[in-house]
Amino acid sequence: MSVYNPWHGCHKYSEGCKNCYMFYFDAERGIDSNIVHKTKDFNLPLKKDKEGNFKIRDGENVEVCLTSDFFIEEADEWRKEVWEMIRLRKKVHFILFTKRVNRIIENLPQKFVEDFQNVEFAITCENQKRLEQRMPYIIKLPTNNISLLISPMLEKINISKLLQVGKIRKVYCSGENYKNARLLDFEWVKDLYNQCKENHIKFEFFHTGNKLLKDGKVYKIPYKLGKIQAKLSGLNDNI
Repeated sequence: MSVYNPWHGCHKYSEGCKNCYMFYFDAERGIDSNIVHKTKDFNLPLKKDKEGNFKIRDGENVEVCLTSDFFIEEADEWRKEVWEMIRLRKKVHFILFTKRVNRIIENLPQKFVEDFQNVEFAITCENQKRLEQRMPYIIKLPTNNISLLISPMLEKINISKLLQVGKIRKVYCSGENYKNARLLDFEWVKDLYNQCKENHIKFEFFHTGNKLLKDGKVYKIPYKLGKIQAKLSGLNDNI
């Protein structure tokens, strides 16, 4: 898995953004996270090494915009160039992260359905309110190559109605990390897992977050152990 951040910076958009890791790390370096700018890796999909090989190899999965939002307004002009790079690299699978699902359709390139089969949308819905708000837009997307990212999971969420539509390929779930991390209840995660299992949807619990409530006890889990504990949870066996 590779990471591609064509631009950096964002604006807090909904409840899941309250303790955003990008804002946390930028603050430590004295950087204003609200300033959205192109990065030095803007052309990464087309960059080659000394031997003339693409730095991002064919067959790779690439997570796009982990320090921003792919559909943030400031990037509207830059995004056109990125779409063209994605179109040229058809053998690379690009996973586009966004909360701004209401902006997707109006910002898709021409012939999206025909020419962009290598694109997956990873859409965040951190609580029931945001799921209900974003679901109508998800349903209208002209693709079934969509994953649902419940991260950070802030409450018990019923996603069964959306799963039954048949647009979601996989559901990811995690708790919150870093400063002021909010609690993740393991019972919420188990319920989400069961909803996915009932609807034959792949599920991945990829990180516990720093604070996990399990069997009536709150565990403070270091970041590096969160991935390990999530894998040991027994909730990834339907992948």
